[in-house]
Amino acid sequence: MPSPATTVADYLAALPPDRRAALEAVRQAILARLPAGYEEGMQYGMIGYYVPHALYPAGYHSDPKQPLPYAALAAQKNHLSLYLMGVYGAPEHEAWLRDAWAAAGHSLDMGKSCVRFKGLADVPLGVVTEVVARIPAADFVARYAAMDPRTEAAKAKAAAANSGGAPAAKVKPAAKAKTPAKAKTPAKAKTPAKAKTPAKAKAKPVAKAKAKPAVKAK
Repeated sequence: MPSPATTVADYLAALPPDRRAALEAVRQAILARLPAGYEEGMQYGMIGYYVPHALYPAGYHSDPKQPLPYAALAAQKNHLSLYLMGVYGAPEHEAWLRDAWAAAGHSLDMGKSCVRFKGLADVPLGVVTEVVARIPAADFVARYAAMDPRTEAAKAKAAAANSGGAPAAKVKPAAKAKTPAKAKTPAKAKTPAKAKTPAKAKAKPVAKAKAKPAVKAK
């Protein structure tokens, strides 16, 4: 559960003595060589190390009001935690950390960025100092900005990954061709009026010739 403490001193003071001693020792290992540009303060209820808004005004993409997280220390219910966000997504730094931790004779219990430990005996402090010192603030900001979903660089990188090649140039959508105006349908030709059928001439009845009476012979 996140602590309600508003200062690092208050956070540490609220812990049992053994846990306080362990976190304070790891804290001092971090501060020993914390690169310039990072600041310490309370963040998300933990002791945080972050890039202030003065150096990265956009802040953390999930919550822009928060400065960009770099590392953190916390006392959880069943273990203590060292969060190394600078190692997350950086295979070369993660590989170095795993090798150095093992070389120091310790077993590393680590998730994506969270190193879990029970007490100070589980932590090689020299390795903690070195892994924090490996990443200058400017380098961390540049790497984060390239992945920040709010930046053009990140969007171009994602587009290239999806297409399997270099970022595609932006293509302006072609202007839509204007639909030609429909040709007006020519007016239908008027059907010529039917010629009137000439009236049939009435045939005059032929006058029958009157037969002259035959002349009787004398």
